[in-house]
Amino acid sequence: MCPLVNALKKENDYETLVCVTGQHKEMLDQVLHVFDVEPDYNLDIMKAGQNLYDVTENVLSGMNFILKKEHPDLVLVHGDTTTTFSAGLAAFYQQIPIGHVEAGLRTFNLKSPYPEEFNRQAISIVADYNFAPTLTAKNNLLREGRNENSIFVTGNTVIDALRTTICESYRHEVLEWAAGSRLVMLTAHRRENLGKPLYDIFSGIKKVLDEVEDIKVIYPIHMNPAIRNIADEVFGKHERIRVIEPLDVLDFHNFMKRSYLILTDSGGVQEEATALGKPVLVLRNTTERPEGVEAGTLKLIGTDRDVIAREFRLLLDDRKSYEKMSKASNPYGDGNACRRIISVLRYSL
Repeated sequence: MCPLVNALKKENDYETLVCVTGQHKEMLDQVLHVFDVEPDYNLDIMKAGQNLYDVTENVLSGMNFILKKEHPDLVLVHGDTTTTFSAGLAAFYQQIPIGHVEAGLRTFNLKSPYPEEFNRQAISIVADYNFAPTLTAKNNLLREGRNENSIFVTGNTVIDALRTTICESYRHEVLEWAAGSRLVMLTAHRRENLGKPLYDIFSGIKKVLDEVEDIKVIYPIHMNPAIRNIADEVFGKHERIRVIEPLDVLDFHNFMKRSYLILTDSGGVQEEATALGKPVLVLRNTTERPEGVEAGTLKLIGTDRDVIAREFRLLLDDRKSYEKMSKASNPYGDGNACRRIISVLRYSL
């Protein structure tokens, strides 16, 4: 959302106010710093041991106060978080128009990803402007009965962000550690993967690490203690994996740029890696980004230990398979999504 915030702030016709909820405080602060975005409001909802009930209630009540004070002409929300759903619901209750950035992504399985699939379907019911990143996303919305005049295919703003963050002269000590090896980036944090699926994911990766000597894995680990405990149990002190603290967006994008391939259960990473020409093995059974699978740059491999080890080894051992994925086309945009969104707003509001 930050590229769109900064683009809107350059427009003389708009007063743009930024509200953050602090759902993931440490990660949020890093992103705001990189893009030089100063929030006008911070709900600061992050509390130890909070659950989905707490997040929903605190965002809804906090936005109630802000919306009554500011009376905005439009509320823009992004993606599929509980913050997005709750802020959109708050705007709907006050009959304020809603614009949904990254609209129309679907797995059509409410349990995968959970609760994100519900969040994005629910926000589409009340959104007045649906900024769909791809034609597939637009068609999902049309099948659900959304008004075609409310849907605009813009590309995804995450591709716009890469224009700001990628730096050819970038250096980092962890990348120096990986020099001379093929670098593999790992991200794993999905709620539905907690427990045995995550244990199996890590076990499959460790199996390959033990067998292939010219790779090193970097895992910026999520803040969730449950994830950290499983990672410590499986990986231990393995000499060719670095489990590090979460990276800010500038570091993360540049790590991806310098990686050989990516293993992830994330959503946005699937688009970012595709734009950077990196093969992605998706550690999930479903994806709301089928365009990348169809293009050939993403491959859904699930969470089975042996399947992960096999598919991981294939990309390491088979140059033809690797090149086919790395040279696939990018269906997620050309870096001009923010410009298109602003054009829609300029002629609609």
